Amino acid sequence: MTIAAPAPRVTPEFRASTYYFTQFMAGGAAVVFLPIWLTAKDITPEEIGIINALPMLVMLMINLLVGRIADKASDWRQVIVIGSLLAAAVPIGLFFVNDFWGILLIWTLTSVPGGAVVSVADAATLRMTRRNGTDFGTIRAWGTLGYMIFNVTTGFLVTWYGAAAFVPLFVGLSMLRAAASLWLPRFRAPTTEPTLAAAAPAPRRLLEVMKPWFLLPLIGFAMVVGTHFILNGFAALVWKEQGIDEAIIGPLFALGSVSEAVMMFAWKRFNGRVTARHLILAAALFTAARWAAMAFSPPVWALVLLQATHGICYAIGYLGCMHFIANWTSEDIAAEAQGWFTTLQQVMSVLALVSFGWIFAQMGPQAFLVASGCAFLGALGIWASLKMQQPKAG
Repeated sequence: MTIAAPAPRVTPEFRASTYYFTQFMAGGAAVVFLPIWLTAKDITPEEIGIINALPMLVMLMINLLVGRIADKASDWRQVIVIGSLLAAAVPIGLFFVNDFWGILLIWTLTSVPGGAVVSVADAATLRMTRRNGTDFGTIRAWGTLGYMIFNVTTGFLVTWYGAAAFVPLFVGLSMLRAAASLWLPRFRAPTTEPTLAAAAPAPRRLLEVMKPWFLLPLIGFAMVVGTHFILNGFAALVWKEQGIDEAIIGPLFALGSVSEAVMMFAWKRFNGRVTARHLILAAALFTAARWAAMAFSPPVWALVLLQATHGICYAIGYLGCMHFIANWTSEDIAAEAQGWFTTLQQVMSVLALVSFGWIFAQMGPQAFLVASGCAFLGALGIWASLKMQQPKAG
């Protein structure tokens, strides 16, 4: 008589991947559908701008606080689950509001908890994968795939069902994310298990690590991220004015997302072979070259090549920053440090969006030269950091 082998255990990485796959689906649908739904509610363009901006402003004020609370909890999972559940329950109110103030309140209360736990999930998952010897990039790539799927799917839903389909879709996807959060593993190491922080002591308070060599790479890449928001906000307009067909503009944006996902899946092939700051520096330099090329109205074939570099310009730099923060901080401040970096990115993105509108009105497509200059300035800061403090051995 033989005894059947036990079923393979579901790994923590698989559970985290499931959550990431659902994490950005609602956001992917909102990017396409929210403006259409708001317009159907007779919300003006100016009011739409406020509805989109207020959640980001609120998150600027609370990211550090949420990170600090998560770090003090027995496990980061608790804050992720609570935020995901709130982000699923509150949008039910969208069924019952029709005026600007009601929508502004519900949308802000919906967006803030879902957005605030992103940096907590990133910090928690990265610490877990480093301890287990697995790959964070592969897990994070599933988030990009989920976002991309509902970028595309939502376009068809708009065509088939119109604006009325937005709220049921958004609420359903938010509830799917909440359900996935309940399946998340515990992220912290058992108290008896040695951690990276224990093996290599690192600062346990955020102020201890806030030195120029640590700040410059993160500020530099936050500037790079800000220029990517310029792409999202103005590239479609620029390309349309250059005579590029709208049927091509959509796939061009999708190509950037595909490139990002591919690079995240491929991260494990070179992670550890090149230091984090050298990867961040490469991302900043590639971004500077990409925007400089876009300033001269390149043909479609060239835009395809430029969009294909998005994985280097964004994914490599983003993952490099994640590992850079983890290399130099302890688990005691993991979520707080990541929340600080997220806040920095949001500040730079708001500044870029506000200023680039005026610059674009003055310079047209050549305004991308300004974006290129910002990315290059960020690269100089990263290079200066390497001169101030050498990477850790190993």
